[in-house]
This record gives sequence, C-alpha cells and structure tokens, in this order.
Amino acid sequence: MSLVELGILGFVIGLTGALAPGPTLIATIQSAIREGWKSGPRVTCGHILAEFLVVILIAAGIPFLPENSSIFIAIIGGFALIVFGILTIRSARGATLSQASSPVGSRSPFYAGLLTSILNPYFWIWWFSVGSALLLSSLASGLAGLIAFIFGHWLSDLSWFTLVSVSIHKSRVLLGDREYMFILYACGALLVFFGIWFVVSVFFNPI
Repeated sequence: MSLVELGILGFVIGLTGALAPGPTLIATIQSAIREGWKSGPRVTCGHILAEFLVVILIAAGIPFLPENSSIFIAIIGGFALIVFGILTIRSARGATLSQASSPVGSRSPFYAGLLTSILNPYFWIWWFSVGSALLLSSLASGLAGLIAFIFGHWLSDLSWFTLVSVSIHKSRVLLGDREYMFILYACGALLVFFGIWFVVSVFFNPI
C-alpha cells in the first residue's frame, strides 16, 4: 500500500473508533461545556499521548496481550469507569455552569483525555489485538508506513472531537443549569453503564 492509502486507512479505522460513544467522548462534551471549543483538540492531545505510548510498546515488540490479561483489564478498567461515573453523578447535584468542575479532580481537558483513554478497557484490548496487527502491517512499508497510518488515525480523532466540542460550544448559549445537570447525570450514567458492561462481559461473554 502507498503512504497515502495507509493514511486513509488509518483515518477510516480511527474514525470508526472515535465515533463510538465512550469515556473520551464524554470527557470532550463535559470539557466543551466548561471551557469552549478548544477542549476538543486538548482532549485529543491527551488521548494521543496514551496512544503514542501504546504504539511504542507495540513497535518495541509487545504486540499481543498475554493470555487472560484482557479479562483482568476489563475488570479493573470496568470498575474504574464505574467509580468515574459515580463521581460524575455526584458532581451533578446542584451543579451550575458558573461553577462547573471536573469529576476527575482536574479542569484540564488534556488530562481528561489521557485518563479516560487509560481507564477505558476497550482502548487496551483494541490496541493490543486489532490495532497491533494493523500497525505491524503498516510497518511492511517501513517506518514511513507506520507514521502515515498513525497520523491518519490521530487526524480522525482530532477531527471528530473538535467537531463535537465546536458543536457543544455553539449550543452552550442554549444551556441552563438544569440542562447542564441533566448532561452530567447522563454522562455519569453512561460511564457506569460502560463499566458494568465490561465487568459483566467477562463472566457471561469472556473477552
């Protein structure tokens, strides 16, 4: 494959993952409400840092998860997401736009992107299975091939999360404190759902 084709492949594959609802999307929404459209790129930078570290591990020759480790990741990550969701729900009580705060204890969208990526079990499982296979395939075209693929992948993340943050920022003038509380409750509930889903999947449909 040419470098352009690898870049397009990375973009398409990355977009399918970015479009799926998950903790990083929720962090983008919450950050955009608090701090505006620039939150999208900042959340993406945190997410990219997490992915960069994983890419280094894969390129260094650790492409696949040891046996049963995906189960361990799903359980630990699932419970972490549940706790994250509960903290978000608790922060929603009496929350106002003028006193908006982050449930993870940091107002930085960058750290929100980093933490939600690290805490997401799907992130690790995907990168050390499907993601590793794609990266190693791109290496058949040399280092330039890997760079083209991962650049396309990151461009899709940046495009989608920026679009989300811009949309939220423009609609912020329509939000009142009640709507803001509802969004926080919904985000928290979704995080709890994701966490429970990962934990339950281990017992009823092992990853």
